[in-house]
Amino acid sequence: MNGKQKRPLNSTAASLLGFLHEGPMSGWDLVTLAQDRIGDFWTITQSQVYRELATMDSAGLVVKGETGARERTPYRITDAGRAEFAEWIARDPSPETIRFPLLLTLHFGGHLEPAHLASIINNARKIHQERLDRYRAEEAVPDLSPHLRATLEFGIGYERAVLDWFDRLPELLGS
Repeated sequence: MNGKQKRPLNSTAASLLGFLHEGPMSGWDLVTLAQDRIGDFWTITQSQVYRELATMDSAGLVVKGETGARERTPYRITDAGRAEFAEWIARDPSPETIRFPLLLTLHFGGHLEPAHLASIINNARKIHQERLDRYRAEEAVPDLSPHLRATLEFGIGYERAVLDWFDRLPELLGS
């Protein structure tokens, strides 16, 4: 990288490289794939994808292809990109941080009318039930890789725990 200090690969860029192992994809394809496959536990925005692709292209981790249909430009992972991804995936991941917007609202819930807070909680519960239902349907897919199945099992366990917590909330909140 022209004698510059090597910037460590961030998790968003690494996930894009992980997806590019499957073949060339446009930024649009990567956004869609990320939302579908990892969107429930890792947030990647469209602007992040395009910013990271430009940075990785400059660093030689991906190569930009010719613009094709619908003005989409495919990117292909390079050998340097594969090496960076291999280094990133082999590291110990940092500890997770719970980012659960409902908990922030609930923490300050005393500032809301009880009926409004109950509506917020009810809507959030529906989302988690729908996610659990979707995970259970995905669980029935016979050819899931063991890694995807393990990720899916975590999601199922997480959603069950969250739904159990929702069931206990009325007692916890004294309502």
